[in-house]
Amino acid sequence: MAPYFRSPFLVAGLRSLAAAFASPALVAALPDLIDRRILIGNADKFRGRVSPDGQTMSWLAPLNGVQNVWVAPIDNVDVARVVTNSTVRPVGSYYWTADSKYVLYAQDSNGNENHHVFRTDVEATETIDLTPVEDGVKAQIHSYAYSQPNTLLVTMNDRDPAYFDLHKVDVAEGTIEKIAENTEEYSSWMTDEVNELRGAIKANVDGSFSYFLFENESPTELFTVGADDALSTSPLALVGNSLYMLDTRDRDKAAFTVLDLVTNEMTVIGESDEADVAGVRFHAVTSIPLAYTVNYLKPTVTVLDDTYGEFVAAGEAEYGEGNFFIVYVTPDDSLAVFVVEGPTLPQEYRLYNRTSEAWTDMFLTRPDLNATLLQPMQTLEIPSRDGLILPSYLTLPGGVDMDEDGIPDNGPVPMVLLVHGGPWARDFYGYSAFHQFLANRGYAVLAVNFRASTGFGKAFLNAGIREWSGKMHDDLIDAVNFTVDRGVADPDRVAIMGGSYGGYATLVGLSFTPDVFACGVDIVGISNLVTLIQSTPSYWESFLSILYLHIGNPANETEREDMLARSPITHVDSIVKPLLIGQGENDPRVPKAESDQIVEAMAARDQVVTYLNYPDEGHGFARPENSLSFFAVTEHFLKECLGGRVEEFGEAFEGSSAEVLHGVEYVPGLADQLVDVTDNGEDVESPGTSSGEAPDTEETEEVDGGLTEQDGEATDPSDQESTPKSAGDVAVGAGWSILVVSATALTMRVLTDLI
Repeated sequence: MAPYFRSPFLVAGLRSLAAAFASPALVAALPDLIDRRILIGNADKFRGRVSPDGQTMSWLAPLNGVQNVWVAPIDNVDVARVVTNSTVRPVGSYYWTADSKYVLYAQDSNGNENHHVFRTDVEATETIDLTPVEDGVKAQIHSYAYSQPNTLLVTMNDRDPAYFDLHKVDVAEGTIEKIAENTEEYSSWMTDEVNELRGAIKANVDGSFSYFLFENESPTELFTVGADDALSTSPLALVGNSLYMLDTRDRDKAAFTVLDLVTNEMTVIGESDEADVAGVRFHAVTSIPLAYTVNYLKPTVTVLDDTYGEFVAAGEAEYGEGNFFIVYVTPDDSLAVFVVEGPTLPQEYRLYNRTSEAWTDMFLTRPDLNATLLQPMQTLEIPSRDGLILPSYLTLPGGVDMDEDGIPDNGPVPMVLLVHGGPWARDFYGYSAFHQFLANRGYAVLAVNFRASTGFGKAFLNAGIREWSGKMHDDLIDAVNFTVDRGVADPDRVAIMGGSYGGYATLVGLSFTPDVFACGVDIVGISNLVTLIQSTPSYWESFLSILYLHIGNPANETEREDMLARSPITHVDSIVKPLLIGQGENDPRVPKAESDQIVEAMAARDQVVTYLNYPDEGHGFARPENSLSFFAVTEHFLKECLGGRVEEFGEAFEGSSAEVLHGVEYVPGLADQLVDVTDNGEDVESPGTSSGEAPDTEETEEVDGGLTEQDGEATDPSDQESTPKSAGDVAVGAGWSILVVSATALTMRVLTDLI
């Protein structure tokens, strides 16, 4: 097939085709258009918490458009005040200290992921940098123990860019002291419930990980986790002589286990034949395990502690099983913060008092969102061609399935295949702003847990080894065919879209299977597996063996050739459908060069590609202004190839740093939004604009390739936050962020989201 040629006739033809596809009956059946700002802009409030003393509630909310931490008395939200003052990058996860005096958080610069750790005095509203290191150094919160309220452990790679030393911070004084120098090249430190350094984990060249205990200041090897288990086995908490883990050794599905370090006896606390144990909650003070979750198609919680069980029982009595999760419990077990949510319910925060058995409303994350316009999410088990079951989720446009049988009443509809990042991550059941956004525009939305996704056992995960563009992509094609055969998707109107690994899958979809997809949207995606591996950050050094095992080692000529064969850049001649690309300029995981090279190759062949770059972003879009601009372009782009409906651009580019580096003419109305536009070095004429120059390439915030929900609490009852708070209050899950060299004590979910 010859590639599309870049001409006015092609652009006009695409628009005519899209207009022909736009079914008047479908458009008439759809509910009211939802303002994209309400769906994917800043949440009104989210990430609600309560201070450990139970006197203050807190949350994230915008200050001059930027997410910051706000607080209010527990009984009077009307006198809320902001305590942080971030003016550019949003504050993400934050944590109270045990004395309720401070909040802690980490923040990078323009998405470069070289974070600093900050402490804010809640009463004085003063913030200091606890890790005032030079540019290029990455600092991370390692662990915090409630028994030592003024001590925080952090890791930094200031001495050696590839490895992290362990430091102790006096939170009140703001002083820092190195307590362990990582001369042995450990990938992670292990500390216990009182923040004592007890051991470390080291990556081996074969992809295995060796666990060491420090006895009499000398390391003693405890055991080694083989390469087959490396991505599914991880420590959770070290409490006294008990090492709690998620463990797939000698089994397929990860079990919740405890190893007695004195007797070397391992006990299984919880397991499931259906899926991995996904998360565990520990008590903040006693460090005993309270509950664990398993998440196959939907999450289920198993209670291990009677007191915690009272909170779970109260939630089930109020909302039913599976419709809530608990994100925080005060150390005295008196109060719990609940998040109530579902596919058609944006997150609502409520506070439960165990003593009085009273519920108190905290807030809705998006009070302006009319829930009656939201669409349900179906759970599916899709068979792959070689016999695997692919747990998946489908959302249909409103008004097309009045008999509620899961199939459009009047024939197939256009569909977007939304591919998750990672690939060592997963899709979840629950509220998704992006499912709702696309469904509201008239598209079915399919999310597939393809092989290599986490949570479904190590065999399913390891079935993705060296199958990038191979069987991993076959799973996506099988899922599309499944929906076509059921009468859900119109085979001529299927788009593929994703961030990070999902962006790679998009490029693979258009280059390896060009007849399947009508167009693609790639966000910070990989175009060349060789250059990806060659450009990994220094601090991924200890995990390169895992990347070599699963993707390939470009230093080996045979493997290099195989990697190139699985790279979209090699098959660029086969791309015959339109492509939209969004990139963060400072992305350390998938550098901008990955997008540059595919755009350059397509431009040289006059293929249809529109390329947006964001100079103040990294691995995805952290600033809402940038998300709004890109997804405004996305909906106009999809209308051209699928025939859905759109909200006009309006003020979508207000405050955004977006630069269109190529292909402005392929998205109607895009040129009018820009002040400085460059198209591959050639001036692009647009009313009231002037040409600028494309910035140099190079060079994220810990988001999933731009597809992170702005108000995205983890959809798991055991609270899957990607950065741990303490050995007594951590949970592990397949969240969106990568823990490469994350020396996070006890939650080294290695490489949960590589890309």
